[in-house]
Amino acid sequence: QEQLMESGGGLVQPGGSLRLSCAASEGIFTKASMAWYRQGPGNERELVASITRNGIPTYRDSVKGRFTISRDSAKNTVYLQMNSLKPEDTAVYYCNTAPGAIAAWGQGTQVTVSS
Repeated sequence: QEQLMESGGGLVQPGGSLRLSCAASEGIFTKASMAWYRQGPGNERELVASITRNGIPTYRDSVKGRFTISRDSAKNTVYLQMNSLKPEDTAVYYCNTAPGAIAAWGQGTQVTVSS
């Protein structure tokens, strides 16, 4: 069964850092680009960053220069390193395929940026 499991969220002060991890089943990870999405309070889910099977990343403008997406093919895992976090980054973060989320959504991991 195809699965996604996110981890690494938490409470951090503005300017802090977190590293998110997403373990994906091989059936998902090897066939598609992977991405991180987020859904903040009262907002729709949005694409944050994506990475192709060849490791080429793309980012939404608001996180460029602060977030870095990467993938480890040996572990079927995708990461999101988040630096210089801002209160507006507060959201539940999810991983899935891109473009278009074709796998069942995991539970996500909560990121809260607050002093």
